[in-house]
Amino acid sequence: MKNFAALIYALDQTNKTNNKLDLLTEYFNSANDKDKLWTLAIFNHRRPSRPINRTLIRQYAQQLSGIPAWLFDESYSIVGDLSETIALLLPQPTMQHNKSLSEWMNEIVNIKAAEELEKKQWLTNAWMGMNKTERFAFNKFLTGSFRIGVSAKTVQKALARATSIDEAGIAHRLMGKWTPTTTTFNQLIIEHNEAADDSKPYPFYLAYPLTQEPSELGEIEKWQVEWKWDGIRGQIIKRNDEAFVWSRGEELVTDKYPEYEKFISNLPNGIVLDGEILPYNNHPLPFSALQKRIGRKKVSKKLMEEVPVIFMVYDVLEHEGEDVRSLPLNKRREIIERLPLKKLPNLKLSTMVKAKSWLELAQMRETSRANFAEGFMIKNKESTYKVGRKKGDWWKWKVDPLTIDAVMIYAQRGSGRRANLYTDYTFAVKDGDKLVPFAKAYSGLTDEEFRKVNQFIRKNTLDRFGPVRSVKPELVFEIGFEGIAKSNRHKSGIALRFPRMLKWRTDKDASEINTLADLQKLLEIYGN
Repeated sequence: MKNFAALIYALDQTNKTNNKLDLLTEYFNSANDKDKLWTLAIFNHRRPSRPINRTLIRQYAQQLSGIPAWLFDESYSIVGDLSETIALLLPQPTMQHNKSLSEWMNEIVNIKAAEELEKKQWLTNAWMGMNKTERFAFNKFLTGSFRIGVSAKTVQKALARATSIDEAGIAHRLMGKWTPTTTTFNQLIIEHNEAADDSKPYPFYLAYPLTQEPSELGEIEKWQVEWKWDGIRGQIIKRNDEAFVWSRGEELVTDKYPEYEKFISNLPNGIVLDGEILPYNNHPLPFSALQKRIGRKKVSKKLMEEVPVIFMVYDVLEHEGEDVRSLPLNKRREIIERLPLKKLPNLKLSTMVKAKSWLELAQMRETSRANFAEGFMIKNKESTYKVGRKKGDWWKWKVDPLTIDAVMIYAQRGSGRRANLYTDYTFAVKDGDKLVPFAKAYSGLTDEEFRKVNQFIRKNTLDRFGPVRSVKPELVFEIGFEGIAKSNRHKSGIALRFPRMLKWRTDKDASEINTLADLQKLLEIYGN
């Protein structure tokens, strides 16, 4: 545990990817196999569920610290991270634990079923045998908020260095249903029997945003163009008469889309299709409709009728049991077109968009929202199916975001390296003499801009509600978003898709912001 905690502390102290890569490689070269397996699980979002709820963790920590609840809460408000707050406030350790990461993780798995008093005693004993760094990492597991600024790609690259296995091979090994309680490091990484897991998906190939003029890509005839739909990227797998549906977030979601059974039963064995889990009723529905189904463990017949879902096929990765990712895209497309997709309900092949020139395609792009799309996907017809986000062959050419000018009315501290800055903001538009909150955003500004906004917030706080500050409604921002839909959960009656700050409008006064009527107009035009 000491080595893992030291790794987490070191990773948290640097923003340089190469430094993080070196730290992880060194760790994978020195840790035992059980700890390496748990480390992979932790960084790949496969850690165990929270064994003790956050309220009790906070209560136990406050009692053990010996400080009043109000002071604990105020400290938490200042630090902005519960795990770090607890690590800082607990008394000095009275003993020393020498348990490994895997031993602690197994205890976390087992303590979940214990009675509350036993949990408290176990947690108190654990804390009192750890130093500050160990407590911080340990608390991250307990609170379910383990977020260290390390990408899955960096972890894969480090493991590839440490094992001399190619990065694409590592990425594929880490897919599937494995957990540290069902496999070993040797079975997962070194031996790696692909046939042992019929459910295992392939790593996804991701496109880069197109920032240059599309004409710079060369002749348009060399590119396959499709509409870019707004759903959840997924893979449909059928092997040995068993079917599996995976989301891009590596979540097995087969049971969440029972309507897929209608077409999966008619698919041949040994096939893997890449596509989009898409809400669809004669045309694509807004992503907000799909969100009604995402969090449900069981999907009712009524909900299936309200939000029907299809699978929009983009690509084929496996055919007749053979990995076909190395074939060029146009050959893979031919394989898909030979499948009897038209006869299968809830399964559609993404249509190719035909244009004689990039200028004509640019004009068609302006109709994206009218076609319920976000823009275009542009793919080299000769491209193989790669792993992760690679530049050169696949591009997403999205329409410009919708925008609205709004005033900031609430602020909250960020997390991680921004824990001491107010970087999470709530924005409002005018409705007569009132200000109506409609969106939250925390990205889009430079570090320098965040610091300046933070200074304004500290000097212009009107009220406090726990960690949230109400501020003078003076700072105006241009808010960009991808889509807009009706919502019963928001005071404005509107929900935005991917809101973010495009610009701090220092040239505008709060009296010049947009109105709720402006938002409702956008809803009429672009909502679906």
